[in-house]
Amino acid sequence: MTVSSAAPGRRVLPRHRPPGPGAGPEPAVLTVVEAGAATSVQDLGRPGMAHLGVPASGPADRRSFRLANRLAGNPENTPALEVTLGGLAITLSSTRHVAVTGAPAPLAVDGVPVDGAPRLRLRAGSVLTIGRPWAGCRSYLAVSGGIEADRVLGSASRDSLTGLGTAPVRTGAEYGLGPVRPVPAIPLELAFSVVPSGGPVTVRFRWGPRHELFDAADRHRLTTTPWQISAQCDRVGARLTGPPLAIGSVDLPSEGTVRGAVQVPPSGEPIVFLADHPVTGGYPVIGVVTDADIDLVGQTLPGDGLRLAPVH
Repeated sequence: MTVSSAAPGRRVLPRHRPPGPGAGPEPAVLTVVEAGAATSVQDLGRPGMAHLGVPASGPADRRSFRLANRLAGNPENTPALEVTLGGLAITLSSTRHVAVTGAPAPLAVDGVPVDGAPRLRLRAGSVLTIGRPWAGCRSYLAVSGGIEADRVLGSASRDSLTGLGTAPVRTGAEYGLGPVRPVPAIPLELAFSVVPSGGPVTVRFRWGPRHELFDAADRHRLTTTPWQISAQCDRVGARLTGPPLAIGSVDLPSEGTVRGAVQVPPSGEPIVFLADHPVTGGYPVIGVVTDADIDLVGQTLPGDGLRLAPVH
């Protein structure tokens, strides 16, 4: 699974200093003990910026991201951490509720495993570790009060394609936290994420805008092939492997693309665009995965099966 390269420039707060005369309490801080394979700060992104060449970005699994913030008592757009393939360990300078959603992963506090409840109270100085998920690939960590991160074009989201937003999370980084918020009194057994569970994932899509460039046999092949997610997958998109479609020679001007677009390059192997997709493309888009189902693709791993079901 490919991981986008890093760039410097994260917001790092100074380590603890004695308060000066008349100073208020020191701000709460989240410290990254271990960053994991690929962890980024995300909010709900930059919608409406495509005319500037800027993708919407945001979490690859928006449903799980929103759930994490709701469980932590935060507004849905509050910056939180997207953790790909686990490996994250953090500690807080003040006691807070934290919520972990998305890909289910083993959790431990100070090395002691905790149950699978999506929310827990993390005491100041304790270390929370998120292990490798046993289903899906992206987990979300929200902290009561949220991460305070600088915004670029109105968003703190890290965009792996353009490099905009908060820099990738690194070991030793520190992030300020907003004021603590009360958490909602909801039955936690009702708070669960929907992620692939090992079998083929079926996602719905709508034809167009360029499906008529493909003959009936190719359109049939698209909907009947048990595609597999290839190793070429990241936050930009997921390439599917299987019998290639016969795209032939197509001369199209660049057109706008959207999250969920199923683009077919000359290789004939479709690419499903995800959160950090380019805003234009010159290859034909045969269909678009529904907004309700695209988050499932954002949780797939190389080798996972995927079926495309047309919405009529």
